[in-house]
Amino acid sequence: MKNIFTYSTAVVLGLALVATPEADAQQFSKRKQYNSIGFSLNAMNYFGDLTPVTSFTSLRLGATRVGAGVSITRRFYPRLSGRFGLSYGRISGDDSFVNDQDPDARFRNNRNMNFRNDILEASAVAIVDLIENRNNYLKRPDFVPYVFAGVAGFYSNPQGLDNRTGNYVDLQPLKTEGQATAYGKTQLSIPFGGGIRYRINRNFDASLEIGWRKTFTDYLDDVGGKYADQSKLTTDAAAYFGHNITKDRTKFPGFDNAGEQRGDSGNKTDWYIVTGVTLNYILTPRIKNPKFR
Repeated sequence: MKNIFTYSTAVVLGLALVATPEADAQQFSKRKQYNSIGFSLNAMNYFGDLTPVTSFTSLRLGATRVGAGVSITRRFYPRLSGRFGLSYGRISGDDSFVNDQDPDARFRNNRNMNFRNDILEASAVAIVDLIENRNNYLKRPDFVPYVFAGVAGFYSNPQGLDNRTGNYVDLQPLKTEGQATAYGKTQLSIPFGGGIRYRINRNFDASLEIGWRKTFTDYLDDVGGKYADQSKLTTDAAAYFGHNITKDRTKFPGFDNAGEQRGDSGNKTDWYIVTGVTLNYILTPRIKNPKFR
């Protein structure tokens, strides 16, 4: 995961430096800059402790849910644009869907955890076109591949399904791993990825994009550390989700004792991925005519 993040970010930053030399700034006048607004349909997926196998590339397509987003983009240079966006989506996971071929499957199946998490994200990214356009928006290329990277803040609130009642319960306040302080619902992430943009007509573009979110939390799924001492789980809901007390423990006695590993070992964090289709409308820039005397 670190390699994906490091290499992708390095490529984007390198292209951004190449894409904005001083000569471009001089030749690409403000008359050629323009804004666009975008409306997106997105699909979110998640990589973490509750995926089918304990691998970064593992995801469950059946857990994909449709989300939406809006954005505004400013084109600054022949290759470089900046975009601010708001998006919403849902991720989920369930230990009942673990892959039996995974050597950790028996423990994860016995953990019997599930979650869903609605994510609201605000992001600011730099977009580098791999095909430049030194002209105005009317002469932009028909197809433009691009890469992007930036920073984002997101709000998440993992919930678990209580099979006894059929209701979803907010997990963060329960401190299911005996934390002294609950983890934060507002977090930062590093978005990066790429896409391709297609010109439909004078004012409309469509784009297909995929982007990874490198987060700094292991609790998108409420699972990240070790099992807590049950004496610290003072409510029935905390005990249920912290140890899933309705699950049969006779096959693996003691595996959920206090201090035993509950999530992935090591300093791993959860990721989510956003795949989206966007329709962009270009706001026709105002062109001031020169005054003659």
